[in-house]
Amino acid sequence: MRMEQKHHIDVSPEQLQAIGNGFLAYVKPIGAADAARMLGQPVQAGPEGKLFVLFNANGAPISISQSYEAAVGNAMEHEMVATRLH
Repeated sequence: MRMEQKHHIDVSPEQLQAIGNGFLAYVKPIGAADAARMLGQPVQAGPEGKLFVLFNANGAPISISQSYEAAVGNAMEHEMVATRLH
């Protein structure tokens, strides 16, 4: 029986943020109050009282939408792959 060797690689938080930067994005639901803090002005929430922020892999916000589908559409417009965070 052959044993497979496993390698461990240490990755810094900065390196982890850079992985997928400009290609990977994530969508996170937020409330209107959080969106207003991000934008510095009042924001109208979506039908469920939530908004959806599209973030770059490095954590930089790209857009705020009233639906998850619109946020994913924004990712596609930026030629990015999006995933959902809870």
